[in-house]
Amino acid sequence: MAFGGVEWLVVIIAIVLLLFGAKKIPEFARNLGKARAEFRRGEMMVEREIKAEERAEREREAKAHDPDLAKAARELGIDPAGKTDAELKELIKKKVSSP
Repeated sequence: MAFGGVEWLVVIIAIVLLLFGAKKIPEFARNLGKARAEFRRGEMMVEREIKAEERAEREREAKAHDPDLAKAARELGIDPAGKTDAELKELIKKKVSSP
């Protein structure tokens, strides 16, 4: 006969009580909560670092325009901000070739 969800929970709690005793369970739960909070802090810190690096990379790409290419784009009414050189070349080509 297979155990359902509640029965498994009762069995696990009984085993934990037998192994650790009633006095150790609150300490164990507290340490588990602290570990989980520390993991979340680390996860959030890594996410912030990744986003900051992506933002810095976009800024470096935006600043790395060929000055003549950016000037030509502005003269044609194209805003070069946030676009790579390849994107600017494509936009200039479309603008020049359109009737």
